Amino acid sequence: MGLWQLNADTLAHSRFVVSPLSETFACLKLLHTADAAHPGEHAWLRAHLPAYRARLAADPVTARLVRAGLGREWIADFLTPAPRGDETFADEVARVRSTAPDAARAHLRLALAGPLPAALDRDDLPERAAVLLEWVWEATVRPSWDRRRRVLEADVLARTAQVSTGGWASVLDAIRPGRTRWLGENRLQINLHEYPPREISGAELVLVPVTVQRAGWVAWDDGVRYAAVYPCVGVLAHPAGRAVRSALGALLGAARAEVLLLLASPMSTTQLTAVTGQGLGSVGRHLRVLREAGLVERRRAGRSVLYVRTAAGDALTEASEQERSRSRRRP
Repeated sequence: MGLWQLNADTLAHSRFVVSPLSETFACLKLLHTADAAHPGEHAWLRAHLPAYRARLAADPVTARLVRAGLGREWIADFLTPAPRGDETFADEVARVRSTAPDAARAHLRLALAGPLPAALDRDDLPERAAVLLEWVWEATVRPSWDRRRRVLEADVLARTAQVSTGGWASVLDAIRPGRTRWLGENRLQINLHEYPPREISGAELVLVPVTVQRAGWVAWDDGVRYAAVYPCVGVLAHPAGRAVRSALGALLGAARAEVLLLLASPMSTTQLTAVTGQGLGSVGRHLRVLREAGLVERRRAGRSVLYVRTAAGDALTEASEQERSRSRRRP
């Protein structure tokens, strides 16, 4: 397994950052694999995959660069510079563009775990990568960036609250279950690959959410900054893709039922607003009614207020699911 070794001070000073380039690269990966995790991603792929494939078909060198850069088990490092926080997309992609050609070729050889194809033995690889990332940003991410950023910021809020209640270990165990976990004794398992441990004590550790649900990778500026990119909790789903169970919707109203269903895990008002697309006032009214009915409860975590279903709320949603299952079995 891949291990990072870090002392208590490094862990205590870890922080969350939102990165436009990381979100863009996650979307590039989704376009490359076309492996959607939920209806919202299916709808996004239907909208953007044809143009992406046409672009690569017209530029075979960049197409080979993408295939090589995403690698088998390792991403070419120059494509994913470690986010610093408070950077614009232009700032971040400039670091991709400024990569030395020799370094880019070396990163690609590592990603390929073998020799570099002759077609990629050239000096314009960083420029080509930057141009493609700029296209993905402008065509597929920037139009929805405000909404994406709200979802990412809501995830950061929830994770920060979790740090105050369960400590950093609980957060690290949860960001990529089965892959990332705190092992104790200053050891952080960062992935399942067999690589030599890295000593990162004294460097900066940043945790970076992205909305793409099958995304995740690590990045670093060696000795300075290390980043773990993970899929956020709040799925950026297409509004039509979130199915509300009919019986529950009839009882509570579709919008209120959606809020109740989402509260299987604690979420803030901000997070619910971002994920559902409902207005802040509407979400607040739904939460007030659900609280008065005893279906959700409010918990304070540091400065944050989180909502979660009560036992009665769980029972209602479970009963609705059982009724739906019985209806499907009826002739």
